[in-house]
Amino acid sequence: MPELPEKASAFIDWYLAVVEAADLTDKRYPVKGMNVWTPYGFLARRRLDRVMEEEIEATGSRPVEFPALIPETEFQKEREHIKGFDAQVYWVTRGGSTPLDVPLVLRPTSETAMYPIFKLWIRSHQDLPLNVYQIVNTFRYETKTTRPFIRVREIHFFEEHTCQRDEPTATERVQSNLGAFSKMAERFGLPYLAVRRPDWDKFPGAFYTVALDIPLGSARTLQIGSIHHYRENFSRPYGIQYEAPDGSAQYAHQTTFGLSERLLGAIVAVHGDEKGVAFPSDIAPYQVVVVPVPSAKGADPTPYAREAVADLQKAGLRVHMDERSDRPGAKYYYWETRGVPLRLDVGPREAAARQLSAVNRLGVRVSLPRDGLVESVRGALAEYDAGLREKAQAAFVAAFSRAERVEELTGSSTVRLIGWCGSETCGHAIEKAIDGALLGTLEGPPPIDLGAPPACVVCSAPSGPSWAAAGRPL
Repeated sequence: MPELPEKASAFIDWYLAVVEAADLTDKRYPVKGMNVWTPYGFLARRRLDRVMEEEIEATGSRPVEFPALIPETEFQKEREHIKGFDAQVYWVTRGGSTPLDVPLVLRPTSETAMYPIFKLWIRSHQDLPLNVYQIVNTFRYETKTTRPFIRVREIHFFEEHTCQRDEPTATERVQSNLGAFSKMAERFGLPYLAVRRPDWDKFPGAFYTVALDIPLGSARTLQIGSIHHYRENFSRPYGIQYEAPDGSAQYAHQTTFGLSERLLGAIVAVHGDEKGVAFPSDIAPYQVVVVPVPSAKGADPTPYAREAVADLQKAGLRVHMDERSDRPGAKYYYWETRGVPLRLDVGPREAAARQLSAVNRLGVRVSLPRDGLVESVRGALAEYDAGLREKAQAAFVAAFSRAERVEELTGSSTVRLIGWCGSETCGHAIEKAIDGALLGTLEGPPPIDLGAPPACVVCSAPSGPSWAAAGRPL
């Protein structure tokens, strides 16, 4: 297999090569930006979905699934009121050879599919809150260069949609979503930045948008998700009202929380290296791969290895035994490229000593006793995950620096933390200087200890209470 490009100096080439080498997707499907999920990539995606399901359901959200086709009559309500995804939609205009009376939109996101039904579900204050989510495919006519997981036309998408009684309870739901994502990110080993987008860059129709950004080096950032507070901006055009305790009719306040397959792209980008992908154990398709290493000088270790595999699988661990006839070195390279957290090598010497030789994806090698193997493997995986998070956190902190003057943004190799007065004029001046975007103001403390925000880097007027960030979205 060819050597992978250097990550730091040729990130995009490295990323594309790693995704291909790890066999996560096949981009040869004859529709641009609509890629095939390979078996290994699908297993990783399924693990991501399960983590998202577990953490969002812990907050009281329930699963639903709405149709992918949306009548133009319903989409028109969003188009007239919000002016959102009109330029990115795919249209279905015929059923077979018969023109449709009402053209259909292939779901770009689900507000226009869900909210006519929410109007029917919600009648009284006792029907609130309504917190539901689905994991589906959405479709957007992406005109920029497509890249696996990062920018595609068919998007594997998690989306929660909620209806709340009033603005304060909707704000509480936004904070609940931020808490849920914090737990997801911990399991993914992904340090991230929660940023309230400037008004000109928020989701169409949102009161405000909180984006979830991952720094990727060289001032690049990748938005992997977002949380939106809508107030009544969608409930009014869709007539989502409820009877309050005093008998009055009130419009629901709404929120949404979305995450896409960019999560998988971020995991590849953050944890991967010149050897390939490195999966956290919680989402790895296989947590452990066992490689028997026969030798002409000893007994065949394969039966011993199979017994160990059976015990690990019985304990609920995702284990694969590689019994291919390839040389051991080729197998090591194969699974290292695919990011398996822990490899267990079993030769005649290990079998005789009732041990297994363990090597994790970070290169740490230890011997594990056969007795108590399940506990030892769980411990080795926990140590690996801690090491992976520590490595990612160090890179995360190094991705930021402080700037006090707009001139310091030009040619920046880091995401810049700055003071910003909040004006659009100064915001666009910041974007021009960094040749990127004003990501917005931070939700929470900065990733590095900087104290109070300085004055605006453009006009020197007092900034708000939060630091702002500027970078170059990928």
